[in-house]
Amino acid sequence: MHRFTPVMPIASSSTFSSFRHRNYRLWFVGQLVSLVGTWMQNTAQGYLIYTLTGSAAYLGYVGFISGVPSMLFMLYGGVIADRMSRRTLLIITQSVMMLLAFVLAGLVFTNVVQPWHILVLAFLLGTANAFDTPARQSLVVELVEREDMTNAIAFNGTMFNAGLIVGPAIGGLVYALTGPGWCFTINGISFIAVIAALFMMRIQPVAAAPRGISALAAIRESIHYVRSERLVLTLTISTLVFSMIGFGPMTLMPAWAVTVLGGDVTTNGLLLSARGIGAVIGGLAIAALASRKLRGKMWAASSFAMPLLLLAFAFTRWLPLSLFLLGLVGLALVTIMNNSNAMVQSSVPDHLRGRVMGLYSLTFMGGGPLGALAIGVFADRTSEPLTFVVCAIITLIYASLIWFLRPEVRAMD
Repeated sequence: MHRFTPVMPIASSSTFSSFRHRNYRLWFVGQLVSLVGTWMQNTAQGYLIYTLTGSAAYLGYVGFISGVPSMLFMLYGGVIADRMSRRTLLIITQSVMMLLAFVLAGLVFTNVVQPWHILVLAFLLGTANAFDTPARQSLVVELVEREDMTNAIAFNGTMFNAGLIVGPAIGGLVYALTGPGWCFTINGISFIAVIAALFMMRIQPVAAAPRGISALAAIRESIHYVRSERLVLTLTISTLVFSMIGFGPMTLMPAWAVTVLGGDVTTNGLLLSARGIGAVIGGLAIAALASRKLRGKMWAASSFAMPLLLLAFAFTRWLPLSLFLLGLVGLALVTIMNNSNAMVQSSVPDHLRGRVMGLYSLTFMGGGPLGALAIGVFADRTSEPLTFVVCAIITLIYASLIWFLRPEVRAMD
């Protein structure tokens, strides 16, 4: 006689294990508020420069120039993140970002804003990000216990994309009602939340990396580590590819909303929010399944799903279906990126964490702008739909190569 054995549900305590830690709760709330403001600004800034120039190429220029500092400074930012308090570094970088948001708001309110102003401020914001990102990525080990790290990384992605849901929708409405100035002002105010959260944390910092070697030698050490670890190298290169060709087309959303769907700034906000909703669902799924050891399988499945969904989106002209497909694209992208991050962080030793995450972040923060530049120019010379088709085909070919040549990725638990 066979006895029925029920499938055990995923425990909510496991799903939300990161929130047992006070420091992580502070970080999550503060960063979530700030990210809503950041996505309001990103939405307003993209639509503002498209309004000023009428050029899809300019959307790519903004994305590219904001990423140039990542290419120049992020590896050094990783060294700094290993050599000083990451909390202190984050307080500095977040304060600089707050100031830049207020400067952009002032330019708009005084009616003097020009495209070159936006490009210069994008470069300065990218510089702050080059030092902020390695510290932010590696701070997680100081906020939770190691066994909760994958869960925390998943919720970091969920937090980022929750901001992507709310921020563009609010940003589109605020822009339509009052203009872009208040979007930038609200973003500046929102940084207060994360800065306050950082001050309130009680952190036992990890040991700083030794200073006996130069910054250049420290960077070379992290590069050697990544090159010598095949899985870490594959995931780092994959992050570059998906950042360029997966996230790159998203810079075209203002042009897509107007020229393809016949909409306006509100349509643009809805498109970005739809992607965010899918990404939040993906992040919650990763958090819930963190104990099931399915990271590699989820990564592989999403690497095929993302380009197929992108291809379907390219041929869709009905807004509700476009929103649905873009949500699924967001789900697939966040599954790839969050699992890549978790698998890399599970492999890297603590004394190299800031530098390796700086190198890893460089592929993400640098890849997106490179993709934005190429994609913006290509779309300006051809069309937005053709650009999406080409990106989907390239990504599908890459996913197939990883499947056949790097089976250890999908075998990762």
